[in-house]
Amino acid sequence: MPRLRLGTPFWVDKSEVPAARFPALRRQISADLAVVGGGITGAAIAWRFARAGVRVALLDGARAGRGSTAASTALLMQEPDTDYAELTDRYGETRTRRIWQLSRIATREMVRTIGQLDIRCDLARRDSVYYAPDADGAARLEREHRRRRAAGFGGRWLDGLQLEKETGIDAAAAIRTRGNAQVDPYAACAGFMHAAAGRGALIFERSAVHRIAVSRDHVTAITGRGSVRADRVIVATGYATPYFKPLLGRFTMRNTYVVVTRPLTASERRRLGLGAVMLWDTDRPYYYARWTSDHRLMLGGADRPQVKGSRRDRALREGAKRVRDHFTSLYPMLADIKDEYAWEGLFAQTPDGLPCIGPHRRYPRHLFALGYGGNGMTFGFLASRLLLDWYLGKQTADHDLFAFGRLR
Repeated sequence: MPRLRLGTPFWVDKSEVPAARFPALRRQISADLAVVGGGITGAAIAWRFARAGVRVALLDGARAGRGSTAASTALLMQEPDTDYAELTDRYGETRTRRIWQLSRIATREMVRTIGQLDIRCDLARRDSVYYAPDADGAARLEREHRRRRAAGFGGRWLDGLQLEKETGIDAAAAIRTRGNAQVDPYAACAGFMHAAAGRGALIFERSAVHRIAVSRDHVTAITGRGSVRADRVIVATGYATPYFKPLLGRFTMRNTYVVVTRPLTASERRRLGLGAVMLWDTDRPYYYARWTSDHRLMLGGADRPQVKGSRRDRALREGAKRVRDHFTSLYPMLADIKDEYAWEGLFAQTPDGLPCIGPHRRYPRHLFALGYGGNGMTFGFLASRLLLDWYLGKQTADHDLFAFGRLR
């Protein structure tokens, strides 16, 4: 498997989470459910299933939370990467409205759950500002805004002057949306892991699954030194690993790049003009920005098709420069602000920008949560709820919205 990230993310470097948290699996055990993947999705699944009384064993090949989750910029967005209008053209009004409703519900539920579990992860509620750089983009964005409002999703329209006042950028127009949030993803993942363990889930790090054996009435996830026999297995690795070769064609692998500045002073923040919002644009691939709790600017984007092997180091430098150059063109004063972190993450994207959640006919006794695109925090948490309902025999039309079969 390729490395899920390159470089040291800000979250890992500043983390106060103890280095050694969970043991490696060194024996044969039994459980109701085996979860493969120890990122935020796997952690949320382990917590939700354990809370429901399911005996859970989670397996991560390295250190929980230090793969794609640590590379995330952790925007809890109720707005999918794919515009409402585009999804409506593909799936129709009724299905699109429900997809957006589920995304909004998942965002709100995740924020509420983090509070209830008292997870210390720099949770902050934030509006998003989705802006069009030019007049052509503004015309499309205005149509998008009308479609959203007609479907009940609101959002406040900002003209160029209002946009500059609220973000400090010179662009055509934007939609400002309430109800989103941001977190420290590594700390959030650790919090859900500990909450899952507190409910009885068994968590194992440095326990890569080499093979999953399937029989008529159980599966066995086999690691180098142990195994988990379970009723079912959930694969929450973010993308289809080479082990699931028939699924690879459903996903496009992409690299994304992030830079984080030094902390800005109060005076510098006022001069910059970006308020306490999460900023992203209508270009594809898009660029995005947010503040950290210690007043750093976190800037991301410059997504590109997966870069493999030795070329990744050079691609990281180039991608970080593209991100930096893009935002310096918006905020010229950033030319004098030093970057202290830069990293690259690997993620999977589906043709419609939505995840694949549920079973696949080729893999009996398996469930999957894969391909979240740039909205992994929200869709990962949504997956935990949909998969528990599926496990308990409560399948609904909501499951069809994210089924593998929709991508035929």
